[in-house]
Amino acid sequence: MDTELLESPPQRRPVKQAHHAIAPWVCGKRTKWAVLAVWVLALVVLGPLAGKLADVQDNQASSWLPSSADSTKVIKELGVFMDPDSAPALVVYERASGITATDQQKVAADVRFFATLEGLSGKVVGPIPSADGKALQVVVPMHIDPKTGWNDLPDRADAIRHQTSVNANGLDAKLGGAVGFSADNAEAFAGLDSTLLFSTLGVVVIILLFTYRSPVLWLLPILSAGVALIAAQAAIYLAVDHFGLTVNGQSYGILTVLVIGAGTDYALLLVARYREELRKHEDRHEAMALALHRSGPAILASGSTVVLGMLCLLAADMNSTKGLGPVAAIGIVFSLLAMLTLLPALLVICGRWVFWPRRPTFGSTEPTTTGLWARVGQWIRPRPRAVWIGTALALAVCALGLTRLDANGLTTDESFTGSPDSVAAAKMLNAHYPTNAGNEAYITTSAAQATQVVAAAKGAGAAIETPPIVKGDRALVLANLKGDPLDQASYDQVDAVRTAVHAVPGANAKVGGTSATNKDVLDASTRDNKVIIPLTLAVVLLVLMVLLRAVLAPVLLILTVVLSMAAALGLSALIFEFGFGFGGADPSLPLFVFVFLVALGIDYNIFLMTRVREEALTKGTRPGALIALAATGGVITSAGLVLAATFGVLATMPVVAFVEIGFAVALGVLIDTIVVRAVLVTALNLDVGPKIWWPSKLQHVPDQVAA
Repeated sequence: MDTELLESPPQRRPVKQAHHAIAPWVCGKRTKWAVLAVWVLALVVLGPLAGKLADVQDNQASSWLPSSADSTKVIKELGVFMDPDSAPALVVYERASGITATDQQKVAADVRFFATLEGLSGKVVGPIPSADGKALQVVVPMHIDPKTGWNDLPDRADAIRHQTSVNANGLDAKLGGAVGFSADNAEAFAGLDSTLLFSTLGVVVIILLFTYRSPVLWLLPILSAGVALIAAQAAIYLAVDHFGLTVNGQSYGILTVLVIGAGTDYALLLVARYREELRKHEDRHEAMALALHRSGPAILASGSTVVLGMLCLLAADMNSTKGLGPVAAIGIVFSLLAMLTLLPALLVICGRWVFWPRRPTFGSTEPTTTGLWARVGQWIRPRPRAVWIGTALALAVCALGLTRLDANGLTTDESFTGSPDSVAAAKMLNAHYPTNAGNEAYITTSAAQATQVVAAAKGAGAAIETPPIVKGDRALVLANLKGDPLDQASYDQVDAVRTAVHAVPGANAKVGGTSATNKDVLDASTRDNKVIIPLTLAVVLLVLMVLLRAVLAPVLLILTVVLSMAAALGLSALIFEFGFGFGGADPSLPLFVFVFLVALGIDYNIFLMTRVREEALTKGTRPGALIALAATGGVITSAGLVLAATFGVLATMPVVAFVEIGFAVALGVLIDTIVVRAVLVTALNLDVGPKIWWPSKLQHVPDQVAA
């Protein structure tokens, strides 16, 4: 192919050729100021509401669980028998040489102090000695405010830890149980909003400075993304307040990353096309009109695909996953609005000087025509089939790592990257006690069958030391299970107890508690994977068919996305096990990685393929593929780096589930942008040629030898 195909001579086109639905009022000589005024007014009104979103998070177990689960139904029944928002704080004392009389006196003093704590929801139990005489255990029932969730627990945990350290004389004490575990989680998430926001903004600014090589230009995308985030947070707060939308720590954290990452991606595409048009048009308003006309549909299609992909999460059983769908969708909607209105207005208001010191002057040469990605295209051109087959095989080899992915959940010991108190307490309990007071099981049953249910539960291995609590025609049986409440052995116990008590005729028995809750989370996540993954693929495939007006191209693109995701998860599984030393993966990992990589990764497909289609209309598919790679390769790579860096911020948190999601998505985005989009898809375009547009008429447009 001649190099002229990569170049377009500067020309002055009348504005009437650049009509776009939003261009006339976004970048007009007068209306640009009106657009800016509207956004400033929106910021003044919505800013205070955005600040309230952090206060309405719901991190209760019932807000995460599926409504159909046994454990959820038990939580709803518990209020009849006890404080449903009560959870045990387990204080475990250990002396390797054996508990002394002085130790017993010290623990007795601690028990008296615990009885005075604010937020107590029952009688303090203990100290309970271990059979080996080396440990003591105290159970402190605490009330967890349903409005603030675990946010109050760190202060209570600090009070307990301080007391245990007084006159300890070498007696080791750790705080565990549901309260200890939740307090450690709350501390890990403390300051999440500000930490994630500033960390995300920091990495994005660095990448934009490197991309634009301008000390000024980066401010406009960052400003627009920040405004989009504030508007999205305000809208989500209103949805929580008026429509009962659930927002938890997980969706709140992901919202920040998603809005800034995706918004910056859209900004990169728009700015790149605007800079390209500035070299062809003297009037910057005209150049922006053309840029919006050419890139606007691709940005809108990309954002709409992400929105639809996120809304597929509404089909989830897990309430936490279901709630993330509309939260993420609202965030993307405001990213689109800001990048298609506010950013164009700001760019036109500022003028060409904002690109300083590399101002795109009228008539100057487009640098992408001879850049890195143009050379990559020329390297692929002689041997496209060998390139795409080799690339696909390499990705398939990486995907073999999926055989090492254990997404059956994380034990208490595996949940944090460090070793907080709750992890140490769990190890002490497992070492010295046959059952775990922190691994409680709540069994609700008909009062008439309570005795039979107790016998059935004991037969299945549950430890029951107190008689059933009867209220009317229902009864509550309190039991303890063995071992860590988050490991597979406990889940097997839950299954055994449920099978036994469900078999009691007329009992209508249900089993809840810590292990039961986590078992229901695992089951719901497994079900969600099977439902949402194919649903998301189908939705994205339909969007691509409508956008590209073809069948074969969308099918091939979906296959590349699936291969990319499998390779990312496979490599991540190997790195988690052999690099980070993680013991497993959170059950939500495959679904979240899939949804984010498919919904966001498809952006890069759309950015590339809409440009291929645009060029193919006049030059043919193969020349169009090379022009598209040269023109969009840089911006897609920059967009991928931004998105990977923003999700990589999640990997800095001390919670393993967040580290895994952040790392896997970041790795997947890099594979998607650098390998799949640039190499695999381009090679497929060059090998298949015009037939890739089957069955549209574009498949009959011949390739041109020269422009």
